[in-house]
Amino acid sequence: MRLTMMHSFYTYLQSQQTAQNYLYQCYNNIGIADAEPKSYENYSPFMYYIDHGMKFYENGKKIDPLLQPVLFFYGMVHLLKACLLTTRPSYPESTSLLAHGVSSRKRKKKHYTFMHDEVKIQHNGLFPYFSQHLFSIERFPFEKIKMNHLLALIPEMNSLFNFNNEEMMVVVGETGTNTLQIPLHLLDSYHLTEKSFLHRIKNHLPNINKLKVEQSQINIELIEPITTSHGPFFIDLGKEKILFPIHRNHFTPISEVMVHYLLLYNLSMLCRYEAEWWGELLSTKSELDYPFIRQFLEITSDKIPLLLENELLKYKRN
Repeated sequence: MRLTMMHSFYTYLQSQQTAQNYLYQCYNNIGIADAEPKSYENYSPFMYYIDHGMKFYENGKKIDPLLQPVLFFYGMVHLLKACLLTTRPSYPESTSLLAHGVSSRKRKKKHYTFMHDEVKIQHNGLFPYFSQHLFSIERFPFEKIKMNHLLALIPEMNSLFNFNNEEMMVVVGETGTNTLQIPLHLLDSYHLTEKSFLHRIKNHLPNINKLKVEQSQINIELIEPITTSHGPFFIDLGKEKILFPIHRNHFTPISEVMVHYLLLYNLSMLCRYEAEWWGELLSTKSELDYPFIRQFLEITSDKIPLLLENELLKYKRN
C-alpha cells in the first residue's frame, strides 16, 4: 500500500499571508521577542523550501531510479529546512550548518554491499542540527551505523526482511489507540527482566496510565496515543500499526526521519560517485541490495513528506 495522500497543509502554507501568520504563531509560542518581524523576514524562504522540496519529490517519482536518491535526498533537505525555520528563526546561524553532517566511506572495498556499508555522524552540519532542534537528540546512540541496521528500523521494510527469513519488528499496537501489547518473549532477546525492560522503555513513551503483566504479554495503557514514529516505537503509516524492534541491538531511540536521512545520504553519494557499482546494481539486479533499495526508495518518497508535514502540523496545534 502506497502512502500517498493530499498534502493539504503544505498547500495551505503556499501563500504569503498563511506562511507569515503560521511562522508568527510558531515564534510567538516559543517566546521569540521579535516574532512579527522575523515571521515577515522568513515567510519567503519558508515557502520556497516547501515548494522546492515537494517538487523534488514529485519529479523524483516520475524519473528512473538511477537518479531518485539525489532528488529524494535534496527534497528531504528542503523540507527539513522549512521545519527548522519554525523553531530557529535565524537558521542557518553559520556556514558549518550547510554541510550534510554525516560522511561515508570514500573508497568502497572489494565485494562491497550496500547493506553492510556504514555512515559516520559528524559533529557539525545539518544532521546533528536538525536532530537536536526538531527531535531533541543531542547525543547519538551510535557514532557509525550500518545500512541494514537503519533499514530494519523502518516498519514498511519489515516484510522484505521476513521474506529473507529475518524478523526485525513486532506489532505492539495500533495508531490512534492508547494501548500497547508487548510480547513477553521479547525479554529473552533483550536479556532483561520485566522490571528492567519496563524501566528501559518508559522514557520513550507518553505518560503511562495503567500497566499489567500477563502470562504472554505486557499490557500498557497510555494517557495519550503515540503519534510520532520515534524509536523504539515506529509507525507503519500504511497499516496504521506501531512496531517495536525484536532484537536488542536494534533498540535505537531516534526519529525515523533521521533514519531516512542517513539512508538517502548514502544512496545519493553512491548515485553520484559510484557510477559503475550503482549502474550495475540497477541493470543486473544481481545483489540482495537491489530489492531493499527499491523498496526503500518507494517508501521514503511518500513517507518523509508525510512525517515532516506532521512536524509542521505539530507546531500549528501547539
